[in-house]
Amino acid sequence: MQTVKLNNGVEIPVLGYGVFQVSPEECERCVLDAIGTGYRLIDTAQAYYNEEGVGNAVAKCGVSRDELFLTTKVWITNSGEEKAARSIDESLRKLRTDYIDLLLIHQPFADYPGTWQAMEKAVKAGKVLAIGLSNFYPDRFVDMAEYAEIKPAVNQLKTNVFSQQWDAEAEMNPYGTRIMAWGPLAQGDPDLTIHPVMVGLAEKYGKTAQQVALRYLVQRGIIAVPKSTHIERMKQNLDVFDFSLTPEDMESIRPLDKPADFRWSHRNPELVKFLLNYDKQFNPNNKG
Repeated sequence: MQTVKLNNGVEIPVLGYGVFQVSPEECERCVLDAIGTGYRLIDTAQAYYNEEGVGNAVAKCGVSRDELFLTTKVWITNSGEEKAARSIDESLRKLRTDYIDLLLIHQPFADYPGTWQAMEKAVKAGKVLAIGLSNFYPDRFVDMAEYAEIKPAVNQLKTNVFSQQWDAEAEMNPYGTRIMAWGPLAQGDPDLTIHPVMVGLAEKYGKTAQQVALRYLVQRGIIAVPKSTHIERMKQNLDVFDFSLTPEDMESIRPLDKPADFRWSHRNPELVKFLLNYDKQFNPNNKG
């Protein structure tokens, strides 16, 4: 598996497996399939409510822990130094591991400076190898990066051929922070498979439009974590290392970038309210 080096020297696979919206019941099976297929980076989060499934798969997969790369994220309800510290220990327990390879602040809300302090202490205690952010727009990213003693290793953002994050990348580069892409396959946007540019490139290389989309991110040095519950699709998503897009191909994709949809913007007050109440609505432990 091709890797890239983070700003603290830690090597991370450039392509991984994400378990967002993989049910707790299915997660163990899916992660075992993913690891068996060749994935070594597994991306989960406290708010996915499936860390235990990931941990069970890691314990059963037969691959040594040092060959795997586990990412999880601290949720809003665990923000602040003390609560975040407790939640990190809980994530370690659920993941059945002594350390987390990459730990992120999931959303730029509540007491995230306090969360960052807890994460920096976790690094110094050997519980975490690298720390970063998720969904931090350029303004909040710079505010956090300037504040931080340990500079963010990654910022996980919605990044795909229709959401290319060039402005965010420009602000992150001075800190050595890499983009980590969630939604790398445009969350099922049908335009991905019918857009003439993507169709043309897929035909040119004998690949699918989805494989071209992932290859585009890989060649930009962006870490991507596509999700699928089907082993054949997992294999297909991983099969992007036997071809390269030319500079002209890369430039042909750049105009596909679209303006962000404000409904899903972290600057939309309604979305912020939804995220702040997410745990109350979706945490299975809150349902009686």
